[in-house]
Amino acid sequence: MDTNKYTINTSFLDFAASLANLEEDAKAALACRLYKKQYDKGELILEKGTVCNRIYFVDSGLLKTFFYTETREFIMRFFPEGNMFTVLDSFLTRQPSSYSILSLEATTLTCLNHDDMEALCARYHSVETFFRKLVSLAAVNMMDRISSTLEEKAQGAYHNFLKEHGRLLQRISLADLASYLGITQVSLSRIRGIK
Repeated sequence: MDTNKYTINTSFLDFAASLANLEEDAKAALACRLYKKQYDKGELILEKGTVCNRIYFVDSGLLKTFFYTETREFIMRFFPEGNMFTVLDSFLTRQPSSYSILSLEATTLTCLNHDDMEALCARYHSVETFFRKLVSLAAVNMMDRISSTLEEKAQGAYHNFLKEHGRLLQRISLADLASYLGITQVSLSRIRGIK
């Protein structure tokens, strides 16, 4: 057995094992399909318009997932060491990605190809459980990201609402106001508490 290769992939395997109880044969089959890739600072890992064919684990380095509009760049997430990621919609649907992934530092990734993940999921229930939990975790993280983005803008929207429609505050419920602003009532309470 190539112990160096196994050591390189241990972090990916540890992450997978933290989400699902992988039996030894499933862990061995997964380890055999993992491979390492290195990228220089500023190198594209995935270009917008191409299908994301891999799940990545960051062994070292830092990456960003982003997209451009006509006027600016929007960064969706940063991924430092110890994070597993993919462009989920492209990976699942096999459609071209709307996002790009760029290394911000020299980066080493452990990778798993889409077809290998599919084959492992079909053969091992524990790998399927790992993948399901990974997808769920990615969805929760994206929801958190969207929430924080809305919250950042919500404080200004709330103050604008007060200026333009402050007299309505006594006539509408906080739940309706939160819905209007696109935030939760908890977030609205926090914003209202800021002086």
